Amino acid sequence: MALDRWIALVILCICLAYGYAAWFTMDQGLAPFMQRNPIWPSTFPKVLSILGIIAAGIIVLGLEKSVVKEADIDYRRLGEYHLWQAILLLVLMVLYALSLRPLGFISSNIAFLVLGAFILGERKWHIMLLAAVIATAVVWYLVQQVLGIYLRPFPGFIGG
Repeated sequence: MALDRWIALVILCICLAYGYAAWFTMDQGLAPFMQRNPIWPSTFPKVLSILGIIAAGIIVLGLEKSVVKEADIDYRRLGEYHLWQAILLLVLMVLYALSLRPLGFISSNIAFLVLGAFILGERKWHIMLLAAVIATAVVWYLVQQVLGIYLRPFPGFIGG
């Protein structure tokens, strides 16, 4: 079986477990007045699980392919790919997650976006910095002000 089918099989198992949780365990603790609502807290997870099961099932069964062709990634030539970029991005994601509390959302997010763009090959610092600041400000505003979820914007020693 090809690599894409193995990955789809793993995703299918995850979607089945997620769907089981959404259909059978999430709604048991609902208050009586919420049980009459047309949309429950589990509605979106139910839809996601169904869509994930359908998409992964199509890939596992091979219905998306019209002509069988050779795999795009040859594991024997793994050194010829930009593997170091992928590894550096994974390390950067872990560092980003670890730096959210001590550095605050704004500084860690800007640093993550700028360093990620640098790893991927962008060298125009003024564009990277401007895009990172705008994206961070928009996301912080939407999460903090619109959704009402508190994100520590600055490090603790600055007053975040």
